[in-house]
Amino acid sequence: MCLAIPGKLLSITNQLDETFRFGKVSFGGITKEVNLYMVPEAQLNDYVLVHVGVAIGIVDEEEARTTFEYLKKMGEVDELNILP
Repeated sequence: MCLAIPGKLLSITNQLDETFRFGKVSFGGITKEVNLYMVPEAQLNDYVLVHVGVAIGIVDEEEARTTFEYLKKMGEVDELNILP
């Protein structure tokens, strides 16, 4: 199943220009580097939906928390612990 997991954008770690950026995103305390190319409007502390290492959208905090809790209950976020 393909899922996008919500996480909070903590920092911009690399920026080639206004479009090509990477950032650290927290998924319930697990931090991963994410490509921000598809969400050039994303700002620090925004919640982004991430699919295979790429942020594909922005959601509000309430929706992010609700979605993350559902995914945790389904066991769909366990793989975050083993991803590089």
